Amino acid sequence: MKPCSENIQKTLRLVEEMLRLADQGDADREDIGCGVLYGVLRDTAFKLKKLAEEERKAHILKGWWDPGKDWG
Repeated sequence: MKPCSENIQKTLRLVEEMLRLADQGDADREDIGCGVLYGVLRDTAFKLKKLAEEERKAHILKGWWDPGKDWG
């Protein structure tokens, strides 16, 4: 897999971690400020995920993505 595709793959993994953290942080929060923080984190993660998935599709069409090494 090309390094540019590996970076997209890493971004998608990071997005999943961001979503897990937002869920955990929201469950553990004790004030409204934290709720805002984790809401922004979640929204940002979804935006990044959409962009990364679009790039992943473009890389697949270009033959730059090895489906055998796809993480999911």
